[in-house]
Amino acid sequence: MKRMVVAPRPDWQATAERYGFLFHTIDGAPYWDESAYYAFTLEQIERDIEAPTDELHSLALSLMDDIVNNEALLTRLAIPEPYWDWIAESWKRRQPHLYGRMDLVYDGTGPAKLYELNYDTPTSVYEAAFFQWIWLEEQQRRGVLPKAADQFNQLQELLILAFATLAKHVRRPFYFAAVRNSAEDQGTVAYLRDCAIQAGLDGEIIALEDIGLSSKGTFTDLQNKVIGALFKLYPLENLFVEPYGPHLPRSGLQLIEPPWKAVLSNKGIMPLLWQRYEGHPHLLPAFFEDRAAAPLPAGWVRKPLFSREGANVQMALPGGEYIESPGRYTHCPTIRQAFHPLPRFAGGYPLIGSWVVGDTPAGMGIREDATLITRDTSRFVPHIIID
Repeated sequence: MKRMVVAPRPDWQATAERYGFLFHTIDGAPYWDESAYYAFTLEQIERDIEAPTDELHSLALSLMDDIVNNEALLTRLAIPEPYWDWIAESWKRRQPHLYGRMDLVYDGTGPAKLYELNYDTPTSVYEAAFFQWIWLEEQQRRGVLPKAADQFNQLQELLILAFATLAKHVRRPFYFAAVRNSAEDQGTVAYLRDCAIQAGLDGEIIALEDIGLSSKGTFTDLQNKVIGALFKLYPLENLFVEPYGPHLPRSGLQLIEPPWKAVLSNKGIMPLLWQRYEGHPHLLPAFFEDRAAAPLPAGWVRKPLFSREGANVQMALPGGEYIESPGRYTHCPTIRQAFHPLPRFAGGYPLIGSWVVGDTPAGMGIREDATLITRDTSRFVPHIIID
């Protein structure tokens, strides 16, 4: 694993905008950063990223039966009681799901360690699946990268196949929804909709704010037409506490991701994984906060159960230094996880997002931050495979 400095394409901004990548720059700072790339060997990808991703995904799914049938564990995860039966039923019926991203720390020597699962509303899929592939092909044509270079990237192909499978199970009409004023979320759902259309699954885009509730308790579009299925790039835990939330279990609305993803997207899955598979080489010691006295190596990381984009993460480093990130998850239950630092490269600290489409490892993207906490100000840096 090496970080290689490279000249950006002189027209990369225009290329991004031509392909609909309108959030390549956020708040005046580049989000997409092709001034460098990370190079991996094929063995590193297959042995240290792809294989652990497959194994960790299976381990997470192995917990589902026990969790959804255990009121104490659902309470532990701070999932409101009115949604328990809805979540359990969605798992019992194995309601179809699309994708997820697990965040791994890896320095090129292994074993990769799991930081957390992002299995409800994972972002950066457009960058990982599409735009970094465009970058690879163009830089090869220009002679900047070797012709033999490849990527761990089957994301788009597998997404299209997954949507083709979903087409047999998705209720119509089918919509993609995100918050109206989020350029990143809108770009993500537009990309996923394009993948769905390529698979023969038609779907329309609707702003989350434009979804209504009928007098019969069904969710509707702007023409008061009942929505059959909804891909929503919006956290389930937010829906649970909002006014329309209590209507979800009885509305007949099919959600993608399905309700059972509320379990796997919760940071509380980390201590439950450690409890079941203590000592596993790809897991870090983790405990619910009220068990903070449990043995942890020097240093720890505190995470709110529902934190996203690194918000409200606190780190006590082994040397005594303390760092934290701001955010709105100030009244949320927390876990503690053993401190295991990201590797340090010239550009900062890279975090590997390893993708699962359906139940198949599908590719990866790398976000690089100036600090040990990967936040919403991190940059996306492409990668290649080269031997």
